[in-house]
Amino acid sequence: MRTSKRIGASMAATLAVAWAFAQPTAPLAAPVPAYAPNYNVITVTTAKVGADTTLGGTVVPFREVTFSAQLPGRVKYLAGVEGDWFKEGTVLLAIDDDDLLAKRKALFAAKAQASAEMRNAWVQYRRQVQSGSDMAESSGMAAPKMMDDYMTKPLQNMMGSTGMGTSNNPELTRRSQIFAQGTRIEQARSQLAQTEAQIQELDTKIRDAKSVSPFSGVIVRKHVERGDTVQPGMPLLAFADTRNLQIKVDVPARLMPGLRKGMTIPAKLDVGNARIETRVAQIYPMADTQRHTVTVKLDMPQDVPGGPGMYAEVMIPDITTPMEDLPVIPVASVVQNGSLPGVYVLGANNQPELRMVRLGRDVDAATVSVLSGLRAGERILASPPAGMAPDWKTPAQVPTPAPVTVPKGGA
Repeated sequence: MRTSKRIGASMAATLAVAWAFAQPTAPLAAPVPAYAPNYNVITVTTAKVGADTTLGGTVVPFREVTFSAQLPGRVKYLAGVEGDWFKEGTVLLAIDDDDLLAKRKALFAAKAQASAEMRNAWVQYRRQVQSGSDMAESSGMAAPKMMDDYMTKPLQNMMGSTGMGTSNNPELTRRSQIFAQGTRIEQARSQLAQTEAQIQELDTKIRDAKSVSPFSGVIVRKHVERGDTVQPGMPLLAFADTRNLQIKVDVPARLMPGLRKGMTIPAKLDVGNARIETRVAQIYPMADTQRHTVTVKLDMPQDVPGGPGMYAEVMIPDITTPMEDLPVIPVASVVQNGSLPGVYVLGANNQPELRMVRLGRDVDAATVSVLSGLRAGERILASPPAGMAPDWKTPAQVPTPAPVTVPKGGA
């Protein structure tokens, strides 16, 4: 009896297992590749591109001034250090001017004295015009004048010697005295004007003892410290407006016919290889007599990476070379393989392959021409993903593992 029960249980278990394997199986989902980028594929086209020459330039501020000492003295004030921002009209540096202020007080005292002398000369002039005698003749008992009026002059008239000398002509004597008083007025006026001119000259020196910012900007270079003794001509500090930047480049004279004020020139900054569009702002009227180059300044857009003193490359057009059809690709498609530029080209099996190319001039801020290594009609990746290796394989090449089936309800 027990044996038959065991056989029945065994047959039931066998039938259960057979029934489980007979049920339909569900395959497990294949693992998703770890990285499956969405490629943006474009076809290379051509465009007429002229030849250009890449020149190195320097990023400079739109405005920069260097303050120099105009008088000897000791630096008593400095507003800040390199990088500090100041508004227009701020005193940046001051030289000790105590001796100048003392001289100014002395000149004001001399001015007051000259003014008093001129007032006194005017009083004497009016008295001479109205009374006909000066202060010396009318002082005391005036006995010499009475002797001259009542005895000497009538005796000279009786003897007919009135015209023998000018001292005996009362009208001529009066006029000469009036002229002498007028001369004293002019002398006092000249002395007063000379003193005022000396005060103005001293005020100019006192003004030059302070360096005032002519515009809003930052201190870019500091040559002295507080307490230093300076002499006329010594540089004190450099001040610049770094909100607006320019690229300064020396262009060979043979390339100047292709430049004009206001035209757009592509450039590349040394910071992150940023490509920007610049505008010709200034062309110097004369070439350098030693290097035979002309200085050109290009306005940069606002809010670009980099700062004054950094390196930049400018693509100057060469109109002496005829235009030609060249492949044109987006700047975003170019990858740097070490120091060489390259692009990912789709091969016959639609897989990206890294190919080295030689780039030409920037057509605009978003596209660049290719001199060699690429042909029109080929397909490339417009924006390869970051970290893409030269032997990158797309997800289509990743072998898919065979589906594993598991019976429903477990093994």
